Amino acid sequence: MSPSMKILSTERLCLRTLDQDDAPFYYELVNDPTWLEHIGDKGVRSLDDARRAISEGPMAMQAEHGHSLYVMERLSDGRPLGLCGLIKRATLPAVDIGYAIRPAYFGQGYTYEAAAAVLSYAREQLKLPCLMGITSPTNVNSIRLLEKLGLRYIGSELFAPNPVPTNKYLIQFDSV
Repeated sequence: MSPSMKILSTERLCLRTLDQDDAPFYYELVNDPTWLEHIGDKGVRSLDDARRAISEGPMAMQAEHGHSLYVMERLSDGRPLGLCGLIKRATLPAVDIGYAIRPAYFGQGYTYEAAAAVLSYAREQLKLPCLMGITSPTNVNSIRLLEKLGLRYIGSELFAPNPVPTNKYLIQFDSV
Protein backbone atom coordinates (compact mmCIF):
# COMPACT_ATOMS: atom_id res chain seq x y z
CA MET A 1 0.00 0.00 0.00
CA SER A 2 1.52 3.32 -1.03
CA PRO A 3 0.87 6.52 0.89
CA SER A 4 -0.81 9.42 -0.86
CA MET A 5 1.31 12.02 -2.60
CA LYS A 6 0.58 15.74 -2.90
CA ILE A 7 0.28 16.76 -6.55
CA LEU A 8 -1.00 20.35 -6.49
CA SER A 9 -2.23 23.01 -4.14
CA THR A 10 -4.41 26.04 -4.74
CA GLU A 11 -5.56 28.87 -2.53
CA ARG A 12 -8.04 26.63 -0.69
CA LEU A 13 -7.23 23.06 -1.76
CA CYS A 14 -4.64 20.33 -1.78
CA LEU A 15 -4.92 17.77 -4.57
CA ARG A 16 -3.29 14.45 -3.72
CA THR A 17 -3.29 10.87 -4.96
CA LEU A 18 -5.75 8.41 -3.50
CA ASP A 19 -4.71 5.55 -1.24
CA GLN A 20 -6.45 2.71 0.57
CA ASP A 21 -7.22 4.96 3.56
CA ASP A 22 -9.57 6.95 1.28
CA ALA A 23 -11.98 3.99 0.98
CA PRO A 24 -14.71 5.43 3.28
CA PHE A 25 -14.67 8.79 1.44
CA TYR A 26 -14.59 7.10 -1.99
CA TYR A 27 -17.41 4.71 -1.05
CA GLU A 28 -19.60 7.63 0.05
CA LEU A 29 -18.82 9.74 -3.04
CA VAL A 30 -19.41 7.07 -5.71
CA ASN A 31 -22.70 6.06 -4.12
CA ASP A 32 -24.06 9.60 -3.84
CA PRO A 33 -27.25 10.05 -5.94
CA THR A 34 -25.62 12.88 -7.95
CA TRP A 35 -22.66 10.63 -8.88
CA LEU A 36 -25.01 7.79 -9.79
CA GLU A 37 -27.13 10.09 -11.97
CA HIS A 38 -24.34 11.79 -13.90
CA ILE A 39 -21.37 9.40 -13.77
CA GLY A 40 -22.93 6.00 -13.22
CA ASP A 41 -22.93 3.09 -10.83
CA LYS A 42 -19.40 1.78 -10.25
CA GLY A 43 -20.66 -1.25 -8.33
CA VAL A 44 -18.91 -0.19 -5.12
CA ARG A 45 -21.02 -1.84 -2.39
CA SER A 46 -18.55 -2.13 0.48
CA LEU A 47 -15.32 -0.64 1.81
CA ASP A 48 -13.48 -3.64 0.33
CA ASP A 49 -15.01 -2.77 -3.07
CA ALA A 50 -13.88 0.84 -2.56
CA ARG A 51 -10.32 -0.23 -1.72
CA ARG A 52 -10.26 -2.48 -4.81
CA ALA A 53 -11.67 0.31 -7.03
CA ILE A 54 -9.04 2.76 -5.73
CA SER A 55 -6.26 0.23 -6.27
CA GLU A 56 -7.38 -0.83 -9.76
CA GLY A 57 -8.42 2.68 -10.81
CA PRO A 58 -6.61 5.82 -9.61
CA MET A 59 -3.62 4.06 -7.99
CA ALA A 60 -2.97 1.89 -11.06
CA MET A 61 -3.46 4.85 -13.42
CA GLN A 62 -1.04 6.99 -11.40
CA ALA A 63 1.57 4.23 -11.55
CA GLU A 64 1.08 3.62 -15.28
CA HIS A 65 0.53 7.14 -16.64
CA GLY A 66 1.88 9.50 -13.96
CA HIS A 67 -1.54 11.07 -13.44
CA SER A 68 -4.95 10.06 -12.14
CA LEU A 69 -7.93 11.34 -10.22
CA TYR A 70 -6.88 13.22 -7.08
CA VAL A 71 -8.61 13.85 -3.78
CA MET A 72 -9.63 17.51 -3.38
CA GLU A 73 -8.88 18.28 0.26
CA ARG A 74 -9.77 21.59 1.85
CA LEU A 75 -6.59 23.14 3.25
CA SER A 76 -8.34 24.70 6.25
CA ASP A 77 -9.37 21.36 7.78
CA GLY A 78 -8.12 18.52 5.55
CA ARG A 79 -11.68 17.49 4.67
CA PRO A 80 -11.98 15.53 1.38
CA LEU A 81 -14.53 17.38 -0.76
CA GLY A 82 -14.39 15.42 -4.01
CA LEU A 83 -12.16 14.19 -6.80
CA CYS A 84 -10.49 16.02 -9.66
CA GLY A 85 -7.78 14.89 -12.01
CA LEU A 86 -6.72 13.37 -15.29
CA ILE A 87 -7.98 10.09 -16.73
CA LYS A 88 -6.67 8.08 -19.65
CA ARG A 89 -9.59 6.07 -21.01
CA ALA A 90 -9.34 3.45 -23.73
CA THR A 91 -12.50 4.96 -25.27
CA LEU A 92 -11.00 8.43 -25.84
CA PRO A 93 -8.08 9.52 -28.05
CA ALA A 94 -6.71 11.92 -25.39
CA VAL A 95 -6.54 12.31 -21.63
CA ASP A 96 -9.67 13.79 -20.11
CA ILE A 97 -10.32 15.87 -17.03
CA GLY A 98 -12.63 14.33 -14.48
CA TYR A 99 -14.20 15.73 -11.34
CA ALA A 100 -16.90 15.10 -8.79
CA ILE A 101 -17.71 16.86 -5.56
CA ARG A 102 -19.98 16.07 -2.65
CA PRO A 103 -23.27 17.95 -3.00
CA ALA A 104 -22.67 19.74 0.34
CA TYR A 105 -19.91 21.70 -1.42
CA PHE A 106 -21.74 22.57 -4.66
CA GLY A 107 -21.66 26.23 -5.68
CA GLN A 108 -18.59 27.21 -3.65
CA GLY A 109 -16.10 27.27 -6.53
CA TYR A 110 -14.03 24.33 -5.29
CA THR A 111 -14.44 22.23 -8.42
CA TYR A 112 -13.48 25.10 -10.72
CA GLU A 113 -10.49 25.93 -8.53
CA ALA A 114 -9.29 22.32 -8.63
CA ALA A 115 -10.07 21.82 -12.32
CA ALA A 116 -8.27 25.03 -13.37
CA ALA A 117 -5.18 23.87 -11.45
CA VAL A 118 -5.37 20.40 -13.03
CA LEU A 119 -5.74 21.94 -16.51
CA SER A 120 -2.61 24.09 -15.92
CA TYR A 121 -0.77 21.04 -14.59
CA ALA A 122 -1.71 19.04 -17.71
CA ARG A 123 -0.47 21.84 -19.99
CA GLU A 124 2.61 23.08 -18.11
CA GLN A 125 3.96 20.09 -16.16
CA LEU A 126 2.79 17.10 -18.17
CA LYS A 127 3.06 18.92 -21.54
CA LEU A 128 -0.11 17.28 -22.88
CA PRO A 129 -1.06 18.58 -26.36
CA CYS A 130 -4.75 18.75 -25.49
CA LEU A 131 -7.30 17.79 -22.89
CA MET A 132 -10.75 16.32 -23.34
CA GLY A 133 -13.79 16.46 -21.12
CA ILE A 134 -16.87 14.29 -21.19
CA THR A 135 -20.22 14.74 -19.51
CA SER A 136 -23.81 13.70 -19.60
CA PRO A 137 -25.87 16.05 -21.82
CA THR A 138 -28.14 16.72 -18.81
CA ASN A 139 -25.33 17.71 -16.43
CA VAL A 140 -25.64 21.47 -16.84
CA ASN A 141 -23.13 22.26 -14.07
CA SER A 142 -20.47 20.06 -15.66
CA ILE A 143 -21.09 21.57 -19.10
CA ARG A 144 -20.72 25.09 -17.66
CA LEU A 145 -17.52 24.12 -15.88
CA LEU A 146 -15.93 22.62 -19.01
CA GLU A 147 -16.83 25.73 -21.00
CA LYS A 148 -15.52 28.05 -18.25
CA LEU A 149 -12.24 26.11 -18.38
CA GLY A 150 -12.03 26.83 -22.13
CA LEU A 151 -13.03 23.42 -23.49
CA ARG A 152 -15.34 23.48 -26.50
CA TYR A 153 -18.04 21.03 -27.50
CA ILE A 154 -16.90 18.70 -30.30
CA GLY A 155 -19.83 16.28 -30.48
CA SER A 156 -21.41 13.37 -28.70
CA GLU A 157 -20.71 9.66 -28.72
CA LEU A 158 -22.38 6.55 -27.40
CA PHE A 159 -20.12 4.73 -24.93
CA ALA A 160 -21.36 1.25 -23.96
CA PRO A 161 -23.05 0.33 -21.71
CA ASN A 162 -24.49 3.85 -21.38
CA PRO A 163 -27.71 4.07 -23.44
CA VAL A 164 -27.43 7.87 -23.78
CA PRO A 165 -24.78 9.66 -25.86
CA THR A 166 -22.05 11.46 -23.90
CA ASN A 167 -21.02 15.04 -24.74
CA LYS A 168 -17.33 15.43 -25.66
CA TYR A 169 -15.29 18.61 -25.18
CA LEU A 170 -11.72 19.53 -26.14
CA ILE A 171 -9.08 22.16 -25.49
CA GLN A 172 -5.92 22.32 -27.58
CA PHE A 173 -2.84 23.68 -25.81
CA ASP A 174 -0.44 25.94 -27.68
CA SER A 175 2.87 24.16 -28.13
CA VAL A 176 5.58 25.73 -26.02
